[in-house]
Amino acid sequence: MTVEMGETIKQKREEQGLSQAALAKLVGVEARQMRRYENGESHPTLPVAVKVATALGISVDELAGLSTHRVDLSGHWWASWQTSKDHEEVVTAQEVDIRQQGEQLRVETTTRGIAVEDGGYHWKGELRLWDNEVLIGWYAAEDGAVRSKGSFYFTVHPHGIHMIGRWVGMSYDGAIRTGWGAIGRTEEEAHSLIVQLKQEEQSGPDL
Repeated sequence: MTVEMGETIKQKREEQGLSQAALAKLVGVEARQMRRYENGESHPTLPVAVKVATALGISVDELAGLSTHRVDLSGHWWASWQTSKDHEEVVTAQEVDIRQQGEQLRVETTTRGIAVEDGGYHWKGELRLWDNEVLIGWYAAEDGAVRSKGSFYFTVHPHGIHMIGRWVGMSYDGAIRTGWGAIGRTEEEAHSLIVQLKQEEQSGPDL
């Protein structure tokens, strides 16, 4: 089953709160041309279609109205991290909100997880979902006195119920540090995933 491209453009544009003129400006065409696309009076060339899809945060296939299934990771989660302070291991857990728009995800903490003096801080980041299997992105501390920033790599459970992976970045203990990371629906689940990852690391190289 397919949906007309014009309907897809209009629906996704309205979901993002964009006017026809605003979307047209992002794409580099006139507003009246964008109106023609949405009304089905004409179709964008491939280069323009790619720009429209990018501006709307969707794939070209989805823009063309082809049925696609993308795991939805939006919502409230718990994130657990294997990190260190003063070279002693610390496993933290904090609440995060994920807002997904197509393949792009924005992540922001809602709690620090642990006290500031123990290394807790707020951060935000962005991730991209690849083939419903992998998330790759970055994070940066939101607290002005904290310099931590780095990258994420997560694998996604086939049903989107949790994510596991690693972070690499700057921490209190140095410029390049890494550790396990896990995101689950509850604090207990996120913690247990870290425990599982540590056990599997000790038993062999493969996850």
